[in-house]
Parts: sequence; structure tokens; C-alpha cells
Amino acid sequence: MPHFTLEYSANLDGILDMGETVEVVRKAAVETGIFPLGGIRVRAVRCEHYAIADGRGNYGFLDMVLRLGEGRDLATRKTAGEHIFRKLSAHLDPAFAKSKFALSFDMQINDKETSWKRNNIHDALKVETVNG
Repeated sequence: MPHFTLEYSANLDGILDMGETVEVVRKAAVETGIFPLGGIRVRAVRCEHYAIADGRGNYGFLDMVLRLGEGRDLATRKTAGEHIFRKLSAHLDPAFAKSKFALSFDMQINDKETSWKRNNIHDALKVETVNG
């Protein structure tokens, strides 16, 4: 259940294509090889109201949080996180070049005892793989 949530300041709309951005994150997650394809979710949430630093409106941000299930050791999580952050950071180079910008990325592990899921996408992907 790798769920990525990107919160971003509305002033990035003129600088970045958020559709491309979520696709960069999705592809990077797939490239790590540690997440089940049918579980990957990437979404962007535009923040219309925000205050940054000294309050000037020319600052921007993108804060990404990854929630994932238990079971991956620290070294695996770090390697995957560094890969994803590197890909996202490179994609965001135009935002850094055109504006004052802050990027952050945090991983959170969900406790399996208090995390419920229902998903039939995994089965659909298996059928597609078998049937072509």
C-alpha cells in the first residue's frame, strides 16, 4: 500500500504540470521494485491557502508523504526513498530555478493492526498479465 500524497502551494500551477509530477513519482516507485504495482497510489492536493516563511507570496512548496505497510527493512526503505526523492527533485528543477521553493519527503509506516484495506486491482493486473 504505497500511498503518496503531494501537497503543494497553488502558486506552482504556473510552473509545474502536476499531472506529470504525479507520474514521475509513480514511475519512480515502480522502478524501486519493492512496491506491488496494484497498490501504488499517487495524488496531488493543491493548497490554495498557505503561509510560508516571512509571508511573501512568492515562496512555493511541495510536501510529499509516503504511507506504506510494514515489512520492509530500513535499508530497503532508504534506498527506495532516495531513488524516488532524486527523481522528484530532478523533475522539480524548474521550480527551483524559477522561484523560491521548498521540497520535503517523509515516509510513514502504517501499523498493520490498525490499517484496513480492500483492493481488487492486484487480481485484475494478474489476469491482464496472464491473458495479455
